[in-house]
Amino acid sequence: MDFKTNKPIYLQIVDFCFQKVLTNEWLEDGRIPSVRELGSLLQVNPNTAMRAFEYMQAENIIYSKRGMGYYVAENARKQILILQKKEFFDEILPETFSAMDILDISIDEIVDRYNKSKG
Repeated sequence: MDFKTNKPIYLQIVDFCFQKVLTNEWLEDGRIPSVRELGSLLQVNPNTAMRAFEYMQAENIIYSKRGMGYYVAENARKQILILQKKEFFDEILPETFSAMDILDISIDEIVDRYNKSKG
């Protein structure tokens, strides 16, 4: 995985895991890779992967079964959408609007580009 410098690695791992849930590669109540397996897969220190798991547990995205591993929580998909929409509106959209102002791009141009990309 190619990590970006503008976001902590553990949060990029969280995003990776979120995508696995949103694309149904990881199903609700289904087992997910262990901290070590994920660390090895993404070539990161297991402590970094553990930090991502702790974050996801705190947000009720995953849960652990003692001695059995980690599982995707019920309603994880819904919770991920809430978290990612918040990030989009709080962080990404303001940066996009700032870039649009600098580049003199109108909302109409964005809508037109969006509609062309859909088909």
